[in-house]
Amino acid sequence: MPQPGSHKYDIKRTRLRDEYDEVVPDEHADRAANAELQRDNPARPLGDPDRAAGPTGTRGTSRGDPDIDDPARPRSTPLELRSAAFNDHTLLPERYSRQAGNHSPPLEWRGVPDATAELVLTCTDPDAPNGTFTHWLVTGIPPESTGVGEDEAPPGTLGRNDFGELGWGGPQPPVGDQAHRYFFNLYAVDRPLGLGEGVRAEDVRAALDDDRVLAKGTLVGLFGR
Repeated sequence: MPQPGSHKYDIKRTRLRDEYDEVVPDEHADRAANAELQRDNPARPLGDPDRAAGPTGTRGTSRGDPDIDDPARPRSTPLELRSAAFNDHTLLPERYSRQAGNHSPPLEWRGVPDATAELVLTCTDPDAPNGTFTHWLVTGIPPESTGVGEDEAPPGTLGRNDFGELGWGGPQPPVGDQAHRYFFNLYAVDRPLGLGEGVRAEDVRAALDDDRVLAKGTLVGLFGR
């Protein structure tokens, strides 16, 4: 059985999803495919540092995501980031995709360090054809916040995604691609970044130097068409 987070695991998940599409209603196909894989790969507990740190084995494959490609970046303390809508390294439900409602997913987190001045939330697709694509960007989230509900604007300042819009822009990978990975990253920083509405991903990356990041949490969803 391929390991969760591996390329072979994602390929098998997509194949199972296609097989279940042929025999069960579409709204149950994601659940059936995920259940079969999770029987062989039980979910790790929320507090597991390896789980919070994201997948392994992706270094050098992200086509531009500095958090994946640069092995010299020091690791910060992991935040615990999860969603009631999907588990780490499972398929994102169709309703969160751009073509099926473009609903933003619910998220919750804990373990924010006491010294945090603000939280920063991003969602990126490192498997996009032209390099890392930003789907969600929010800065200035109050450190006392613990999450965001479905279709709710996070309590912060909305940045501009790579569709050119403020707020959430759902997955829309090329038809026929293997399932893309969507990295939801939450950063706790020790000083206000002072970034305004409409800020772009490159500006946030420039502001998030290693000395400012106290903790980081990662949750990965998969989606293919």
